[in-house]
Formats: sequence, C-alpha cells, structure tokens
Amino acid sequence: MRIYFASDHAGFKLKSILIPFVQSLGHEIEDCGPTALDDGDDFPDYVIPCAQKVAHDTGSLGIVIGASGQGEAIAANRVKGARAAVYYGDAPISQTDESGNILNLIQSARAHNGANILSIGARFVTEAAAKNAVDVFLATPFSGDERHSRRIAKLDA
Repeated sequence: MRIYFASDHAGFKLKSILIPFVQSLGHEIEDCGPTALDDGDDFPDYVIPCAQKVAHDTGSLGIVIGASGQGEAIAANRVKGARAAVYYGDAPISQTDESGNILNLIQSARAHNGANILSIGARFVTEAAAKNAVDVFLATPFSGDERHSRRIAKLDA
C-alpha cells in the first residue's frame, strides 16, 4: 500500500522515525515534506498536498504529524475525499461497537468513518505509542457497512 507522509517542524523528527518503520512493514511511502527542518514552516504547505494525493490515490493512506495534530487534521479535512482523524494518545475509556467488540479510537475512525489520514500530535505521544498507532491504523480496514458508506458519501458530496 502507498502511504503519504507530511509534517511541519514540530512533527519532523517523528516523521523521520515513522517513515522507515512504515517501510519495514512493507509499504511504499512518499514524503510530501518538509525534507529539511525549518522552524518557520507552515503545515498547510505540506499537509494539503499530502491530503490531495491520498484523496486521489484510491487505496492509499496518509500520515500527517504536527505538535498537536489538530491543525494538520483541519487542513487535511478541507480536501474533498480526505478524512483525517487525530491521535494524541489513547482514550481513557474504550469504545464498543454494536456487537460488543472493543475498538480503540484509531480502529473506530478507520472501520466506521473510513479515515484515510492519521494525524498525530508529536508533542503528546511517545515514539512507541506513535508506532503502535500507525500499525493499528494501517492494519484496520474500513468496514464497508452500508450505514458507514452512506455517511461517508454525504461527506464527499
């Protein structure tokens, strides 16, 4: 699977750790930038092109990284077809689906909302937690349930 990455200065170090990790899982990556640390950069310059690529490359996913991940998700979600979910640590309470299965936030975002971009808050997670989040994100498929597909279609209308 092709995975697109983008960050800003606050997420640059974590991005440089996650790219080889994702490659080790057998995925093809494309780094949408930045390619060098610049404390004055602006995340929309990298995140929006990343989200556009994800939205137009069926079956691909994206990982964007910033200080909190919030701004990055906001920027990505302005692109039609991009659905970014923010991760800055595990929730204190697990969610259960209608069958009683426990889902974490990332699994729920992927399975129920068809999230195709994971936005990570680099200043809120450890390297290990970020790797685990990425692993779960990449391994969790969209459920394809009619009700979830119907809702996503309304978002993309």
